[in-house]
Amino acid sequence: MPANPFRQARFATSAHRLDQLPADTGAEVAFAGRSNAGKSSALNAICDQQGLARTSRTPGRTQLLNVFALGDGSARLIDLPGYGYAKVPVAMREHWRGVIDAYLRTRASLCGLVLVMDARHPLKEFDRQMLEFGAASGRACHCLLTKADKLSRGEAARTLQAVRKELAGFAPGASAQLFSAQAGSGLDEARTRLLDWLEPVRA
Repeated sequence: MPANPFRQARFATSAHRLDQLPADTGAEVAFAGRSNAGKSSALNAICDQQGLARTSRTPGRTQLLNVFALGDGSARLIDLPGYGYAKVPVAMREHWRGVIDAYLRTRASLCGLVLVMDARHPLKEFDRQMLEFGAASGRACHCLLTKADKLSRGEAARTLQAVRKELAGFAPGASAQLFSAQAGSGLDEARTRLLDWLEPVRA
């Protein structure tokens, strides 16, 4: 792949509510995932920027919708709050559940959802809920099976095959790939998927 267009990504704003997001025009790809799945690391690796999305030793630190703009801002990457982390207060978990649900249902510029899952623990309950929503609402979904470097090559291949088989059953439009921010594997495939979604706006 030629020069990485995602290197131009820059932080634009953080939103606690949907009305604090940029105007609902252009195209957005949202990144969702459990708090310990490596979502921020995946975003940083795809954009080839170490500190674009904040990573932390403490899961659950992404508690706002963080917006990263590409070019003139008509194409954007959205880092959604991590879900499933028990130490986040109940009231905050409920708030973000409502915000994420409303964002996924109503955001007209949302053209794709990247669901980040630890390859060692894929398709947990909330992952399935997100995928089922995507299938029901016609949202394109792509699964990044992160931390694939923690598995042997054979284990990784079997995991990918099993995930794709399950997706065919309950979220037939969704795709999946192996990914490792640490090893730098799967980057070109992930970037190509994002560009497929965003290119009509970026063109």
